[in-house]
Amino acid sequence: MAEIILTRGKDLNEGQVLSLYDDAGWTSYTKDISKLINAIKESLFVVTAWEGENLIGLIRAVGDGLTIIYIQDILVKKDYKRKGIGTKLFKELLDEYKDVRQKVLLTDDSEETRGFYEDNGFVSCDKGQLVAFGKFS
Repeated sequence: MAEIILTRGKDLNEGQVLSLYDDAGWTSYTKDISKLINAIKESLFVVTAWEGENLIGLIRAVGDGLTIIYIQDILVKKDYKRKGIGTKLFKELLDEYKDVRQKVLLTDDSEETRGFYEDNGFVSCDKGQLVAFGKFS
């Protein structure tokens, strides 16, 4: 594996973004790729992981950046998982917003996902004193 480089920025190639999200199986995002590209551009903060010219990971946050951030997406291509890339992306974002009190995310409840976030210092609402609500259309 070549060196993995993290880059901050929102100007991404549509084809590379499509490949990354498709690899993750996030087809609800890729049904309208122009909407996804615009969402990335409107995000508060975006960090990407690259192996050469290959986009292999992405994390993005939305929010005000002062009192709250929502970690909207974190993806790493399947062939690159379990190599610390997701943790590096996560750390880059959390370091940027270390003074923000509320860092929130909503994700699926798989064993792998739960383990990743707990390993990175997050506590699931079902194990704390909070409750989470969502409305999805």
